[in-house]
Amino acid sequence: MIDTLQYWLTDEQMTKTTGASLAHTIYDAQCTIWLTGELGAGKTTFLRSFLTELGVADPVTSPTFALEQRYRTHQVGELLHIDLYRLAPKEAEVFLRHSADHRGIRCVEWADRLPASVRTDGIHIHLEDPPGRTGRSLTVTFEDLRIPTDAEIDVWRNDVCLPHMICRHSDAVAATADRLATALTSRGKLIRQKALHAAGRTHDLLRFVDFGIGASHIEREVNPEHEKRWEEIKARYPRMRHEAACSAFLEEEGFPAIARMVKTHGLTLISPERITIEQKLLYYADKRVKLDEVVSLEERLRDFTERYSRKGFLEESDAWYEEARRTEKELFPDGHPF
Repeated sequence: MIDTLQYWLTDEQMTKTTGASLAHTIYDAQCTIWLTGELGAGKTTFLRSFLTELGVADPVTSPTFALEQRYRTHQVGELLHIDLYRLAPKEAEVFLRHSADHRGIRCVEWADRLPASVRTDGIHIHLEDPPGRTGRSLTVTFEDLRIPTDAEIDVWRNDVCLPHMICRHSDAVAATADRLATALTSRGKLIRQKALHAAGRTHDLLRFVDFGIGASHIEREVNPEHEKRWEEIKARYPRMRHEAACSAFLEEEGFPAIARMVKTHGLTLISPERITIEQKLLYYADKRVKLDEVVSLEERLRDFTERYSRKGFLEESDAWYEEARRTEKELFPDGHPF
């Protein structure tokens, strides 16, 4: 499934903001970013902001005459910046082959010098600067990771006998993540919306591995066949909480990036590091949904403590609430959109 986003960048600052945001949605440290667009469309401005956000301290210039530059980043190792402007199509194709085994990100400017058959997979960035208008258009096409379809997810849900309430909760989290992502994309942030939606629908796919029969997440009347299936799945992922189990399942099915998004959404006291924007949005969206209703973090905290502590208070409650508040402030420093 291809994830395509379109933006209107009103000024140079928004181009920089969008370029920088690409650094927060990288899932493969060995991928190619293809940049196309005419002279003055903003390719170098976009790329310079991306590299700066990755921690490149050296001045970033377009390597038109050197053809390539190499930069050391904090997150993804060595980054190779290639400029094909001076090369004819055949020369460009030959030159690009020399870096085919590069163990890091390749950023290729003037990728339209190459035939479309060469520009497969990776992340495609196209910028246009229409004459007579203030601003420029940006199209981003993510073809660097696999995303399960809704039909595939429905098959998985049926296979694991996922309780209806958990399905409703997961769909509500996916819809909430969609709304949050839309709010951020309107501010120029790049977000893999289809991938995030799929992560929302699958984040609790194996939720039942954490609970015994009669827990509030599971219907009171349990089909014995469903219970048998849950026990089989628990045995398949022994001693795993549902976050890790869901992640392992998605890895096995061939969706490693979605697995990464799902793995860090939990309520655990010591949470794993969340690096990408999709991981943070999924975590936050999950904290805003009580069963299948969007609520405030405060109401979600009350619900959590009521359901998980007979004393009405848990150390974990304060921990995840403070972390959710920090995430909210990071994502929406001027206040959340709803």
